[in-house]
Amino acid sequence: EVQLVESGGGLVQAGGSLRLSCAASGGTVDDYSIGWFRQVPGKEREGVSVSDSSEGSTYYADFVKGRFTISRDSAKNTVYLQMNSLKPDDTAIYYCTQLGSGTWGQGTQVTVSS
Repeated sequence: EVQLVESGGGLVQAGGSLRLSCAASGGTVDDYSIGWFRQVPGKEREGVSVSDSSEGSTYYADFVKGRFTISRDSAKNTVYLQMNSLKPDDTAIYYCTQLGSGTWGQGTQVTVSS
């Protein structure tokens, strides 16, 4: 299976933007459906967005629709999550994963201040 490493998190004010990266190694990211998830300590991990490899479709949780965009860069073997109009409620650790692999990385912390 492909190995994925998240990066790009940080501290941003409400209304700001961040772009998260999910860099793949050991495989071609275009061959896999990739999902972004997030988790706040003490709460369950929740799905944010999915980029489907078979149909090229993208999916978003209702709470990020219109604000977040998932995309792929085949040349860089990377999947991105562009996050705009960030809210304090978006504060979480964000993870990317190959759907169905059950494998999770260390994630990247996103903190949105009010």
